[in-house]
Amino acid sequence: MKTLSIDIETYSSVDLAKCGVYKYTEASDFDILLFGYSVDGGPVQVVDLACGETIPSEIIAALTDTSVTKWAFNAQFERICLSRWLRKNGNFDNTGYSIPEDTVGNYLDPASWKCTMIWSAYMGLPLSLEGVGAVLGLGKQKLTEGKELIKYFCQPCAPTKANGGRTRNLPENALDKWSAFKRYNVRDVEVEMSIQEKLAKFPVPKAVWNQYHLDQEINDRGVALDMELVHQAIAMDTRSRKELTDAMKKLTALDNPNSVQQMKQWLSDNGLVVASLGKKEVAEMLKTAPKELQKVLLLRQQLAKSSVRKYQAMEKAVCADGRARGMFQFYGANRTGRWAGRIIQMQNLPQNHLPDLAEARSLVRSGDFDAVQLLYEDVPDTLSQLIRTAFVPKSGCKFIVADFSAIEARVLAWFAGENWRQEVFEKGGDIYCASASQMFKVPVEKHGVNGHLRQKGKIAELALGYGGSVGALKAMGALEMGLSEDELQPLVTAWRNSNQNIVKFWWDIDRAAMNAVKQHLDGEVCGIEFAYRSGMLFITLPSGRRLSYVKPKLGTNQFGGECITYEGIGGTKKWERLETYGPKLVENIVQATSRDILCYAMQTLSHCLITMHIHDELVIEAAPEVDLNAVCEQMGRTPPWAAGLKLRADGYETMFYKKD
Repeated sequence: MKTLSIDIETYSSVDLAKCGVYKYTEASDFDILLFGYSVDGGPVQVVDLACGETIPSEIIAALTDTSVTKWAFNAQFERICLSRWLRKNGNFDNTGYSIPEDTVGNYLDPASWKCTMIWSAYMGLPLSLEGVGAVLGLGKQKLTEGKELIKYFCQPCAPTKANGGRTRNLPENALDKWSAFKRYNVRDVEVEMSIQEKLAKFPVPKAVWNQYHLDQEINDRGVALDMELVHQAIAMDTRSRKELTDAMKKLTALDNPNSVQQMKQWLSDNGLVVASLGKKEVAEMLKTAPKELQKVLLLRQQLAKSSVRKYQAMEKAVCADGRARGMFQFYGANRTGRWAGRIIQMQNLPQNHLPDLAEARSLVRSGDFDAVQLLYEDVPDTLSQLIRTAFVPKSGCKFIVADFSAIEARVLAWFAGENWRQEVFEKGGDIYCASASQMFKVPVEKHGVNGHLRQKGKIAELALGYGGSVGALKAMGALEMGLSEDELQPLVTAWRNSNQNIVKFWWDIDRAAMNAVKQHLDGEVCGIEFAYRSGMLFITLPSGRRLSYVKPKLGTNQFGGECITYEGIGGTKKWERLETYGPKLVENIVQATSRDILCYAMQTLSHCLITMHIHDELVIEAAPEVDLNAVCEQMGRTPPWAAGLKLRADGYETMFYKKD
């Protein structure tokens, strides 16, 4: 036996979507109902575990045999569920694949698992079995009745008079549905194998599978949560929201001051007509509103803080050992291959700016609401700033947090050959000052000579690297930072004049992509290769990894010019035709390369216990003697495929996660 393709159907009273698969399998009633499998691409077999059938011994052996490759769509689900089921049934009693000091847990080693969802994502396809089948036009599609059958057999049901008060549907409650469910299980294995067959000529590189296996290890390890802080923060938020709502009711006499409609009407009745109550709009209104309305708007602003949701997500996700697992979706952003957040959504944690963060944390952890309110006034904002601090190292360890300095700016300069920028990075200079100096032809020093120009350099750097213009500056908050409308276009012109190699790089990339799509010509720009194959545009990065654009063709953009369009997941989260052009492709290329550099760093530091990675930052659970500088030095090493790229990593040690 070389390969085993698997699909399972399971039951648990825990909500999978809200809690994740690790917590899902910890429920006392968790079980596997159906086990569908195919050996070496042969006919699909279904083991009806719910009705007393047993999995053949050779298949049980294959699950723990690292020489047999296990395939599944979203293989993490199958691997974690089977790990739990094997332990529960006495077929898997070793300590997993980790070293004794690790907290990976007793899970099947991911090294012998491969995932067709990851293969699909690598090819720029959807992250659902149904979506992939539709886009690839497979002969056998996922059965549409599956969702209803899963709801019926895999989730608790409400007790009713009609169903005899039961809280779970068993096979004997609907034998016809159970037969359909078994057919559905067979079809899922068939569709998964059809995807492998369809994509066979475009295999995922071994390096990417290695990255996936490391990702699974990090997800298995998880990160510890300070649940005392979490529980106290939720309780404090509940009290705070009640007090704020009562104060709002007293001031406005509204039944529900949280209602946007009621609040807009009340403000209108009091002489303030507003189109929106969004965060930016309320902040603007506070500048000019009468004092009595300012009080209401400030209360509204505090009530709008959604800090408690992250804490609630932590409460739902935490496993029995106090760790949250499964927070990272490998290849979640399939245009670049970057990770996406799951459950707690670590990719968008609020920043912290409290100067006495440890003291505020201590007060919340002890449940001292009055002290928090007295010292910090805005309780929701304080709780929001403390969200990061709920992540803690295990007892006896510390966190080492290390991240790349200006990684995207460095990669962009390296690709484009913008040498003055490379020199700034090599000398450890401030890119915002250097950019302002280059743009305005005067020396600029932070808190020194011409220091006021640094802010213009910063906003230009953040907004203009990927073809952005006046609109990008506005979106980045240029007007709120004090720049006038008249300054914006000259700022764009100055930045582009100072970075002519980057501007040239945009349009060289645009031309190469156009030639590949229009004339099916292979091309190369700055070590980046372009090719059109089998209805796909492939962009091969210096790392060897490919970016994939599905069914590209030429279209017309909003300005009447020629552009490339392709199929992908758009802003509506639906599969649709999207458009792109040189600077946007450059953004994809730079972000994807930055992701590959992070992967290289993760692999060189894989002997350390990585618990989290957020954007360009790694969080390591380390013994007290582990040296911070050694970790940063290791992380800042340039990959062999990026000769000449100047990298730097900085870091700090902490007993709870924070933004330093």
